[in-house]
Amino acid sequence: MFLVDSDGTQLGVRTLPEALTVAREQELDLVEVAANANPPVCRIMNHGRYKYEQEQRRKESRKNTSNVVIKEMKFRPKIDGHDYVTKMKHVERFLGEGAKVKLTIMFRGREVFHPELGLKILQRVTEDVVDFATVESSPRQDGRNMTMVLNPIRKPSRKPRTSKPHSAKTEAPAAVPAETRDVEEPGAEVLPDAAPTPESPTAEVVVTTTDSPGA
Repeated sequence: MFLVDSDGTQLGVRTLPEALTVAREQELDLVEVAANANPPVCRIMNHGRYKYEQEQRRKESRKNTSNVVIKEMKFRPKIDGHDYVTKMKHVERFLGEGAKVKLTIMFRGREVFHPELGLKILQRVTEDVVDFATVESSPRQDGRNMTMVLNPIRKPSRKPRTSKPHSAKTEAPAAVPAETRDVEEPGAEVLPDAAPTPESPTAEVVVTTTDSPGA
């Protein structure tokens, strides 16, 4: 067999016992990676770690694979207005969910000789969904059925919400000190805007709402 070391170094053609001895010395596994080659290719590796990494790659691959869903809606060439509106609501819902929609016009009896009736309905549907779907497969007749496939238009990514600027809170104006109010006592003379003097024979009381220094 042709032996490859764990770091990718090619060790050349070795016998099975020699390859096993090298793998045991490194406390690793001997794995056959190309059985159909001549001679077969074996590699020294940690087999458990190798299987784990392979599983992680498969999971990542499945995660990145998008599943395409196709819904089908069937119409008749002589569909009435109410049924058409009801079916179109379903079509719009399917497209809004991101699914493709296959439209099928079913002909019965001699209706098959009038494909223009089916084309008229499909054209009407195309006009109704022009804002959120495109025609992926043009109308084509297959026996007694006429089909067309709609592909949803991907919605543009939403713009991040721009936070409205917070209106600056208007602070309440500083309280204006209340004007000095003179309380007049019976028999006391009130002098406007005049501070009491010690010589004044009358008592004057000053009331204010703010703390005055030295109070």
